Amino acid sequence: MNEDQVKGVGQQVKGKINEAVGKATDDPAQEAKGDMQQAAGKIQKGAGDVREDVKDSVKKNP
Repeated sequence: MNEDQVKGVGQQVKGKINEAVGKATDDPAQEAKGDMQQAAGKIQKGAGDVREDVKDSVKKNP
């Protein structure tokens, strides 16, 4: 697991928390912030996944 994968999952968790807090407090701005954090986290984790796949591929086929 690389840094982008870890940070991406962290962003997704923060986003889920913000979304839940926004729903609980009836704050649409907080909910939207949570949604955006989750999306950003998915993108960052995806980039980390690609980097990891490339690294593994290079190790298998030097």
